[in-house]
Amino acid sequence: MLIDEVTESVAELVEGLHFAEKVARSLALIERAYKEFGDKLVVANSLGKDSSVIWHLAKRVSPKIRGFIVTTRFKPPETKKFMAEEVSRYPELQIFSNDGEIPDKLYATDPDKCCELLKVEPIRRAVKEMDVGCWVTGLRCTEGRTRTEYKEIEEMDKGLIKLNPILLWYEREVWQYLALHGVDVNPLYLKGYRSLGCEPCTRIAQGKDERAGRWIGTSKCGGECGIHTRPLLNYQI
Repeated sequence: MLIDEVTESVAELVEGLHFAEKVARSLALIERAYKEFGDKLVVANSLGKDSSVIWHLAKRVSPKIRGFIVTTRFKPPETKKFMAEEVSRYPELQIFSNDGEIPDKLYATDPDKCCELLKVEPIRRAVKEMDVGCWVTGLRCTEGRTRTEYKEIEEMDKGLIKLNPILLWYEREVWQYLALHGVDVNPLYLKGYRSLGCEPCTRIAQGKDERAGRWIGTSKCGGECGIHTRPLLNYQI
């Protein structure tokens, strides 16, 4: 089974593999997962640079692979426009959101709750409605302090595999791949952003940590929205 296949040290692979080897490894991971899960393999597309790489890699494996996008009412106009363009090109991308009422400026008073309602809840619905057995993410262990302990293949929820095919890639390798293959990206990167989220909670950041501009001024600064840290199948409301 896929969950039993990868045992190497992530830290050693990050430094030990060159760009072409990382690309080949990423493709091989998706290929093995698609062989095992078929239509139950679904790509989570955040509309960021890493998701653009993952989506392109997945389509190289099979044009039949589906995906989902979780969007919120607070996404910047550039992201909304890019989302519309991507869905027009790839109708197999399904959009999920939570449009229910929430307290005004919840992102400022309780950002964890805001993310729980607007991001985690829709992804739980996506996993259920699309009958996902393996979801593919663009998570990388080199992005920031909260992402150093992940593995390429994980099973946080019993019966739901999470595949992180580009976990080993550096930021420069992401941009190298996108440039080599002429992949369209979110126009916010042209303005200097390195990590994209909701408009009120995302700033342009400098330094080594790509995610330093997320949730600045809160306890979540540089952290996570919850989709990679909370159960998606076995949970209690």
